Amino acid sequence: MLIDVHGHIGRVLPDRSEFVDVTNLIAKMDAWGIDATCILPLSEHPEGAYLECNTEDVIAACAHYPDRLIPFCLIDPRYGNRASQDFSHLLEEYVARGCRGLGELLPKMEFDDPRCMNLYHQAGAFGLPVLFDMQDRADGYGLRDHFGLPRLERALQQCPETVFIGHGPTFWAEISGEVPRGNRSCYPSGPVAPGGAVPRLMRRYPNLWADVSAGSGHTALTRDPQFGIEFLDEFQGRLMFGTDSCRRSDVNDVYMTVSFMRDVRDNRELSEEALAKIEWRNATELLGLNVEG
Repeated sequence: MLIDVHGHIGRVLPDRSEFVDVTNLIAKMDAWGIDATCILPLSEHPEGAYLECNTEDVIAACAHYPDRLIPFCLIDPRYGNRASQDFSHLLEEYVARGCRGLGELLPKMEFDDPRCMNLYHQAGAFGLPVLFDMQDRADGYGLRDHFGLPRLERALQQCPETVFIGHGPTFWAEISGEVPRGNRSCYPSGPVAPGGAVPRLMRRYPNLWADVSAGSGHTALTRDPQFGIEFLDEFQGRLMFGTDSCRRSDVNDVYMTVSFMRDVRDNRELSEEALAKIEWRNATELLGLNVEG
């Protein structure tokens, strides 16, 4: 069993020929041995307006393959532009229509902006984990934080009822205690230094989870192979497999995170129990899915 907690449809890349429709997504899943995929909307945020996939698109797409596709919903924290904005009417509707999480949350805002904190609290009250993207570029998209991720820590402290799923270049750059300045939104290479914010926060806060998708997650786990396996083993109960594949043409190759997990399994670098947790069981339990491995 393999569950991808980070899938997309729509035109995520500027190249219109890379528009990923549901048929293409299913083809990629079949090619890579993925049983179910969570589809994350993006275009509720103005930073992602060109991405052409909102919550309604996701719910409609998942209805065609209810046994294989799992919808997430997305709400912009700036909706209403008040730290006391009531999102319950949206959250209640989305949960009733089958959404299992909130994300991919990627507005260009400080992670602990009061409007974001308001949304985190309400998502947690409805049992929805929040999957976020964290970037550190002046342009583009993604939640912002300082070195050491103090704003994320504040959210973890003040929203203990909310599960946060970490993702994105800046989040994964902080797996190391030494993060090159100017490289927090790229993919730092080389050995992982002790004292990284991500392992520190995951040890301290049980409501911090992570998905290992995309180049960011893949690089974090492979830049220092021994550390990567130790990290997977230590946090096996709160890590989840994902791809974040955004290209139609990806179907022609084995995606990087799929290949990585296959190698870990083939080389017996983790126990069968740890692999099952990361590949599908954690997602099943967190999202309340009715599947059996």
